[in-house]
Amino acid sequence: MSGDRRSTRAAHEALPPQMRAAVDSFAQHLAGVRNRSAHTVRAYVTDLVALLDHAVRMGCAELSELDLTVLRSWLAKQRTMGAARTSLARRAAAARTFSAWAHRAGLLDADVAAPLASPRAHRDLPTVLRADQAAALMDASHPALSHGAEDAEAAVLLRDRVLLELLYGTGVRISEACGLDVTDVDHPRRVVRVLGKGRRERSVPYGVPAQRALDAWLSRGRPLLAGPGAGAALLLGARGGRLNPTTARRIVAGYSEAAGLPRTTPHGLRHSAATHLLEGGADLRAVQELLGHSSLASTQIYTHVSMERLRAAYRQAHPRA
Repeated sequence: MSGDRRSTRAAHEALPPQMRAAVDSFAQHLAGVRNRSAHTVRAYVTDLVALLDHAVRMGCAELSELDLTVLRSWLAKQRTMGAARTSLARRAAAARTFSAWAHRAGLLDADVAAPLASPRAHRDLPTVLRADQAAALMDASHPALSHGAEDAEAAVLLRDRVLLELLYGTGVRISEACGLDVTDVDHPRRVVRVLGKGRRERSVPYGVPAQRALDAWLSRGRPLLAGPGAGAALLLGARGGRLNPTTARRIVAGYSEAAGLPRTTPHGLRHSAATHLLEGGADLRAVQELLGHSSLASTQIYTHVSMERLRAAYRQAHPRA
């Protein structure tokens, strides 16, 4: 267990019983009712334990004594300790989510965090590949296999190819790609059924190159790699089980290096897919649906990317720039 988790557990155990019980109930609510991922639940619980520990140090003996002054004091302390704006924004969001839940559950007389302001998180424009760079990366993943080659090494090459084609061709998250089952692929319609954040399901189309890669993988690659633990998993690791995201990230980085490109991540391919869709004239709301964004604001960052690329081209090419 990491040092942060140990310190969170120790702080949790040191809380008054009522607060400790509230933390546990809140975690169950996030996981069981709101379908939050284990990572999100862990992050919110860590923030909540830190908040309640701060409240106790300020003299709060019971949860009902939590108020806006304590909340603001906690965020101010985080700021003086050098927390980034993104971290402060997340912690304020965790406090607001907990406060609203605790009020509905009757643990707080009022939703004390409702007026809590947080700094707007700074969002860097995502790094994206140019269309020709993305094409070079896809070309690098196309294995030059001899006709009839049927061994584990050939199967891994076919797996790598379908992974990259799906990531760029659909813009899905790496966790979504690794979570795909064979039955999630609708070959006649060329769409994949994806289970995204909050367990929201969506259908995402893919193109002919991805279809060819899928056909080769399913007919010539997957049967050779599938082990006892493969189950219905679409993408497999070298040992025959479901491909994990860490390995998938290494695969993408390795092929980008082999193609002489800047270090590329699966999320970079997602950014690239979204940007190229918009540059090609796709509707913003259609891109939002394809990416599985719950808010259009998350998708709009790609319009800024496209505009920055347009400005760069203008400055380079126009004599009056």
